[in-house]
Amino acid sequence: MSVAEPTFAREGALLDALCTHCGLPVPAGELQANAHAFCCSGCRTAYAVLHESGLEHYYDLSERRLLAVQPTGRAFEEFDHAAFQQLWVRTRADGQAETELYLEGVHCASCVWLVERTPLAVPGVASAELDMGRSLVHITWDASRTKLSAIARFLDTLGYRPHPFRGVRAEQVRRREDRDALVRIGVAGAIAANVMLAAIALYSGFLSGMEGQYQHYFRWVSMLITAPALIWPGRVFFRSALASLRARALHMDVPIAIALAAGFTRGAINTFAGQGPIYFDGVATLVFLLLVGRFLQARAQRAATDSAELLHALSPATARLIEGDVVREIPAEALLPGMDIEVRSGDSIAGDGVVLRGESAIDRSLLTGESRPERVSAGAQVYAGTVNRGATLAIRVQQSGETTRVGQILREVEAGAARRAPVVRAADRLAGVFVGVVLVLAVITYAVWARRAPAHALDNAIALLVVTCPCALALATPLAVTVAIGRAARRGVLVKGGDALEALSRGGTLVLDKTGTLTEGRVSLVEWEGGEAVKAAVLAIELHSPHPLAAGFAAAWPGVEPAQARDARTVTGSGLCGVVDGREVIVGAPAYVLAHAHDRHGIGARAHGRALTPVLVAIDGEVVARAAFGDAIRSDAAATLALLRACGWNLRILSGDTLEVVQDVGARLGFLVSECTGGASPEAKLAEIERLAARGPVVMVGDGVNDAAAIARATVGVGVKGGAEACISAADVFLSTPGLRPLAELVQGSERAMRVIRIGIATSIAYNLVGAVLAVTGVINPLIAAIMMPVSSLTVVLIAWRGRTFEGTSR
Repeated sequence: MSVAEPTFAREGALLDALCTHCGLPVPAGELQANAHAFCCSGCRTAYAVLHESGLEHYYDLSERRLLAVQPTGRAFEEFDHAAFQQLWVRTRADGQAETELYLEGVHCASCVWLVERTPLAVPGVASAELDMGRSLVHITWDASRTKLSAIARFLDTLGYRPHPFRGVRAEQVRRREDRDALVRIGVAGAIAANVMLAAIALYSGFLSGMEGQYQHYFRWVSMLITAPALIWPGRVFFRSALASLRARALHMDVPIAIALAAGFTRGAINTFAGQGPIYFDGVATLVFLLLVGRFLQARAQRAATDSAELLHALSPATARLIEGDVVREIPAEALLPGMDIEVRSGDSIAGDGVVLRGESAIDRSLLTGESRPERVSAGAQVYAGTVNRGATLAIRVQQSGETTRVGQILREVEAGAARRAPVVRAADRLAGVFVGVVLVLAVITYAVWARRAPAHALDNAIALLVVTCPCALALATPLAVTVAIGRAARRGVLVKGGDALEALSRGGTLVLDKTGTLTEGRVSLVEWEGGEAVKAAVLAIELHSPHPLAAGFAAAWPGVEPAQARDARTVTGSGLCGVVDGREVIVGAPAYVLAHAHDRHGIGARAHGRALTPVLVAIDGEVVARAAFGDAIRSDAAATLALLRACGWNLRILSGDTLEVVQDVGARLGFLVSECTGGASPEAKLAEIERLAARGPVVMVGDGVNDAAAIARATVGVGVKGGAEACISAADVFLSTPGLRPLAELVQGSERAMRVIRIGIATSIAYNLVGAVLAVTGVINPLIAAIMMPVSSLTVVLIAWRGRTFEGTSR
């Protein structure tokens, strides 16, 4: 029967025309003679649009959305506004525009088919790719040929109301969809209750006797009441099962759909025959319990994955909007370019912009890794996520939300989180095999019980199909990975994908850059040999020099009060000299100082033999102190490297610094000479990583500037704080907290995440085995199986949610 022609459905004694587009009953007032029947004007418009666009094959699909089309009729002109375009539309290298829209009403595979054929209906659209799980469509179009508002109107005409993809708006729509799910649960519950009343009457008749005509009446009433439970609330299971079969993959809803269909079909046959069990009470109650379990499971899963909202974790939820003389709070998502906001001391900035009024200091460590606040004043550029550490500022917003610098960085992290780890793919394959085994076992169970106790054969087979639904098995791995990534992000460890966690949990070769990774990445006083009184004299002289070593002295002794110096002068390339408290003081290179002073205590001899910059201090012609400057090793480096070695990692240093310096740092951190490589260019680093990767998994840790190619080539690339924007695009993981300790916590957190996954999989398999045994042996019936099935999924969700993956990380 072609859907393009008016069809009719019998309910009691009434004949109702079905909508040509959506298949729902057509109100009498909408019927027109010799015309297609439509339940509403929205479906009539959608039907016309599909035929005008050459998309009439939509009606040949075996599965379509059984919902009336309800377009809003909006023009969506705001989608063409410059502020909207700047916020939500990106221009690609080929000149085409692209954006992502959240669509309401996406339900099934036919929705994907229809939305992805937008290019055939709207000239100028290059592609439309729909992620059904997230109801997110990625659209690419030629802005010179069509407007985004025209695309939005087309989608709206088909019943898919578009929204700009922003977290708050999408969440509001999802809450509305949750309400729809509750309505389905309510309808299924009401149907189940009414069917149970009819069942009670039948059971009472079996005990006390009931006339045949009344038995037939209650059996038919039960069937007619149960049928809507499968047609509307329960269709989600059949829709999912059919989609998986068309994709030639056994989905977890396949056994459930078979169980529901088998129970209803057998009951209908017995109803027509007038004898045998009818199962309708069990089928209706099963639909209700399965919908309740699925709703609770989805809510728990959503609560667990909320921790992965990276952008909201790093930027404020509200902003103070300046409107004339009034300042009021608004959601950060409502910010648009051109708005003026007030940022008080201690506040995070809600959007990228330029300072209008005020002077303050901004902590930009989130983006640049620089721990010292930077002074800003009117005209200075500021960025979302950075923190105001001084006075109040007035800022004009230029970018907000996902278009800010931090939003674009974290967009890559969120996109990478969808990368499926090998363990996730393995779990999916296992779930598919498991479904096939369950289907075979269900047939065997029915056949065996049909010979021993025919009255229980179908019940036991249905119970097996329901209780062994591999929902828990399919959830265990991806949910644990998602939760781990979210919690790592909140602790300052940004992981782009689950594959990185899995690789980090296995061990292998871990290669570290030296400068900025093992060391602080700045000149500092590493060694000092001399009295406390000498320090004041040194500072007095160094205050007159702009040299980095002078800054190193000042940073090393913040509590020392400089003495008064006079006649201080700089000797180019050698050092400084002057008079402090009437005594001649010389500070400089050993050759210069020893040429003007005696070294009776051999202090100068100890200034050589290390990969450091030596400095001698002489007072009144006598060498009295020695200093050594270098790139100081991070305070937590030794302990962290020892922990990584204990975890089974083979450690190496790969640096562009001189071999002498690299080996010196390596020796102090327990590296062998063969494990230290110096003087490596970016090309040489890449070649070394490729050589190591050919032998097994390799992790590269660096600052992401000259290490970018090596980081990208490694099995897992890790960028450390200090070069955020440079390394985040190349690295699989970015450590936004200083020091090496987060690296150890990353490895330990990855190991714990894999442990949580193994526990979840083991729990799921154990539950399914126990449930299968109980069903096959007839211990449980379909109703008990329907209660047990969501319990297993909720258990796995709780295991992932409560698992201690990155809980021990401290910022």
